[in-house]
Amino acid sequence: MRRLRNVKIVATLGPASDTYEMIRSLTEAGANVFRLNMSHGEHGEIRERHAMIRKVEKDLGRPIAILADLQGPKLRVGKFAEDSYDLEVGAKFRLDLDDADGDMTRVQLPHPEIFAALEVGSNLLVNDGKIRLQVEDCGKDFANCVVTVGGTISNRKGVNVPDVVLPLAALSEKDLKDLEFVCDLGVDWLALSFVQRPEDVIQARELAKGRAFVLSKIEKPSAVKDFDEILKVSDGIMVARGDLGVELPVHAVPPIQKRLVRKCRAAAKPVIVATQMLESMIESPMPTRAEVSDVATAIYEGADAIMLSAESAAGDFPIEAVTTMNNVAIEVENDPVYRDVMDASRAGRKETIADAIVSAAREIAETTDVKAIVCYSESGTTAALTARERPHVPIVAMTSRPGTARKLCLYWGMHCVVTGEVGRFKTAVVNAARAARTCGFATEADNIVVTAGVPFNVPGSTNILRVAPCDERLIFNTDPE
Repeated sequence: MRRLRNVKIVATLGPASDTYEMIRSLTEAGANVFRLNMSHGEHGEIRERHAMIRKVEKDLGRPIAILADLQGPKLRVGKFAEDSYDLEVGAKFRLDLDDADGDMTRVQLPHPEIFAALEVGSNLLVNDGKIRLQVEDCGKDFANCVVTVGGTISNRKGVNVPDVVLPLAALSEKDLKDLEFVCDLGVDWLALSFVQRPEDVIQARELAKGRAFVLSKIEKPSAVKDFDEILKVSDGIMVARGDLGVELPVHAVPPIQKRLVRKCRAAAKPVIVATQMLESMIESPMPTRAEVSDVATAIYEGADAIMLSAESAAGDFPIEAVTTMNNVAIEVENDPVYRDVMDASRAGRKETIADAIVSAAREIAETTDVKAIVCYSESGTTAALTARERPHVPIVAMTSRPGTARKLCLYWGMHCVVTGEVGRFKTAVVNAARAARTCGFATEADNIVVTAGVPFNVPGSTNILRVAPCDERLIFNTDPE
């Protein structure tokens, strides 16, 4: 029987992966979701990449999800009179609103919102945390600081403020334009940067108006603190370890990653582990052993997806990077310890009929010789609940909605099939058996579990579980209309 890996691979597109041939090769190597980074590229380029993905999807005959990653507000210092200056530990350094060129004693920080939120003792991190400043005195238009970690400062370097919640919306003016553009274009997921509070996510959802699902990037300490509330209003989560590792001690990131992955699984919402997973493969055809271990750890934790950034967008070996992730995933998921971990970490309260049905489907699959669970899911909710169970057998999601099929490409273990609308349960079982056979998960001699809802094509109506043969003659002879 055919057995594909369960964890999904998200590949970022960029200059190194900007052709139909490369996107198709990445898909065939194992990419399930393509990320469009709105920090780079004009709308025309984004439109072309979107069209190429959809052509690959059509030519290969399987759904592909598209994730548009919004840039978020970028906080940066101004310009300097010289190219750069070295700041030594203990030196005084001032940030202010004056647009005059900076020097080794001061520079512009053109963000009055930051000054409004700062307090004495607050820390500012410059250039990905390579320079650390501590506030000694501040006002509405300045902050006098002492250098606690020295380094070289230069034009337009980024600034992080980990200690305070900034009075800034997660969506900048650029983000608002980009959001409308990609929603009209037809992306499936929106990744929201700079999330600090649940209200940031609610705003994005209201603007998306159901045209795309909203995934919150967890990259700030305030988002970690309010994660439970953010998760409630999000359709999915990305553990963005890059900025998270700048604003928090790096040793705090691994346990945070583990906690967030578990909470997402309990909530039946997909979680991506991202940033620097195979960083060395930007320039090398082989990863480091530490990188392979990092990818494996995310898979063992039960992440729905793992992500490539510069490795596939700008690296020299994008196909090799996807292939490496694919191979690591297959190896991990064939390890008996992986199945032990998935079973031991199963969580989530059973509160609805759908909860009970998907749980029963998984238990039947574990105790009998069932080859696959086939679930009819119009909105994707029942399929998501099935993925939360982390069953031992493949999950086939049947839906009449292409948008739902694409959305589900981000979920663990999901194999999506777009089918016509069905009106009779017998027809649904026949279609499920055909899908299981076509996907290579079963033969006519095998059985499958089918979950569905009557009446059909109504989201949230899952109320039937059927153990069915894959031999259509037996279905016609035994199943009710």
